[in-house]
Amino acid sequence: MKIRTPIQAITDRIKARSAKTRQAYLAQVEQQLSKGVQRGTLSCGNLAHGFAACNPADKDALAGDSVLNLGIITSYNDMLSAHQPYQSYPDLIKETARSIGATAQVAGGVPAMCDGVTQGQDGMDLYLFSRDIIAMSTAIALSHNMFDAGLYLGICDKIVPGLLIGALSFGHLPAVFVPAGPMSSGLPNDEKAKIRQLFMEGKVGRDELLDAEAKSYHSAGTCTFYGTANSNQMLMEIMGLQLPGSSFVSPGTPLRDEFTKRATAQALALSAQGDNYTPVAHIVNEKTIVNAMVGLLSTGGSTNHTLHLIAIAAAAGLKVTWEDMSDLSDNVPLLTRIYPNGVADVNHFHGAGGMAFLIRELLEAGYCHGDVKTVTGNGLADYAKEAKLISGELTYKAVPDISGLPKVLTTTSAPFSPNGGLKLLTGNLGKSVIKISAVKPEHYLVEAKARIFHSQQEMMEAFKLGHLDGDVIAVVRFCGPRAIGMPELHKLTPILGILQDRGHQVALVTDGRMSGASGKVPAAIHVTPEAVDGGAIARLRDGDLLRLDAKIGSLEYLGDAKEFAAREVITADLSAAHHGMGRELFSGLRNLVGSADNGASMFEAPVPLHE
Repeated sequence: MKIRTPIQAITDRIKARSAKTRQAYLAQVEQQLSKGVQRGTLSCGNLAHGFAACNPADKDALAGDSVLNLGIITSYNDMLSAHQPYQSYPDLIKETARSIGATAQVAGGVPAMCDGVTQGQDGMDLYLFSRDIIAMSTAIALSHNMFDAGLYLGICDKIVPGLLIGALSFGHLPAVFVPAGPMSSGLPNDEKAKIRQLFMEGKVGRDELLDAEAKSYHSAGTCTFYGTANSNQMLMEIMGLQLPGSSFVSPGTPLRDEFTKRATAQALALSAQGDNYTPVAHIVNEKTIVNAMVGLLSTGGSTNHTLHLIAIAAAAGLKVTWEDMSDLSDNVPLLTRIYPNGVADVNHFHGAGGMAFLIRELLEAGYCHGDVKTVTGNGLADYAKEAKLISGELTYKAVPDISGLPKVLTTTSAPFSPNGGLKLLTGNLGKSVIKISAVKPEHYLVEAKARIFHSQQEMMEAFKLGHLDGDVIAVVRFCGPRAIGMPELHKLTPILGILQDRGHQVALVTDGRMSGASGKVPAAIHVTPEAVDGGAIARLRDGDLLRLDAKIGSLEYLGDAKEFAAREVITADLSAAHHGMGRELFSGLRNLVGSADNGASMFEAPVPLHE
């Protein structure tokens, strides 16, 4: 199917906008490649240090130039459920590499935070910054120049974007991403959400709440709702950076292990020594990024990727904007209903046909570019097939014509919505994004008086004291990247949900984040310029009349424009939020970080090399 005209037009404008920076990036990749990716460029002393801890057979292999060596970057830790399965992966990867005449080494580890643990806590202020630290950690691991290709073991929120940004800085190397899969389904997500809301109303106690949470998050694997972690896996698959069908297979299963073995072999097959050299720089281009955005929109994925995809694209020399995402959203149908945009979880989605069904639908209807490079060595059509383990072999079969669960996964001819549910908001309060795929149409427009808060905790306290009621647009400011690291504000979701359920018109406006769990309450997030930079949000006062209109895409202060422009810009003493829990170590990052609409990144775009 020929790509649809609006999708092609957005792809073309990204390509044109990015011409100079993309050319500069590819020139850097070629320069790295010309210096060599083999161990022959290392001195004897360098090389001896590089294989000192290896077994004798691997030392002999690494002493030469011809044997391929695979670098493993891992986010393993045994506290976080999604990363615990990675403990056994390096041994399996090394064993597989040896069986095909290669070697593999753990090049390095990267930090892996969990917002489920830090939500509403001081540690959450480090969370966004961890993405760029992971990217730098990846570069440090690969800087030993011992590797012909990379395997990236990561799955959750900031880990995968950070790993990919780091991999793109070594764009001359092939890169294959290796997921670990979701935990089995536990307490249904909608039941968990009800318990949380009852707890906020004081109708159940902590014991009941903890019991519900433990029944929901109960074993190794990712959380099963469709937040940033599972959006990551969808993205890596639709971008062709991990094997087809590998996103949502649970840990500890034979199929999961077979994917890891096949990923090892495939990464080595793509190296510069082979006939199908495919570096990651040649996979991630403007078409791949558009496919990623289409995948995100068609599944109602995490709003965190309005930051991450811009930062990932920039790392590959591509300039992507919120306008691109919003315009794509107007032209891409919603094909899934996964919590919080429905009651099903990712296991139900996978069982219904999963990524193969989704990609088949998007390709056949012309929403995705099929003529892209992938880690399979072919185009995106390879990803429109279901993976099966037959007689111990990973085998691909045609995907069924009909969804196994039509209320969870549907076709492009009968979408749940004609658009992807992501909207750019503009107006006299700045720029913002909103996810409305889980918001009922009667809540798209909210006009109400503002209540101003300078922290998530301040708003929660006001609710507990009964000071927050009626129609209201809650403004939570000084939560942006430069202010305190742009923490997620999920603790506010039950509060706002309670007010909405009481029949009030409510909305949230913030320079902070709400992420993949953005739900039924309209939330204008990532407001830019942020309050600490003197953005218009810093001029607001309690009682100001505001209007959020997700249908036409506006966010406005309704009042005298001259009086508003002449107002003093409110500042806040944030020093208490800059110390403790390691936050004092991040002052330099707060000073360096860019605006949300530029990906909240600390990195500069590629620039032309000096002659």
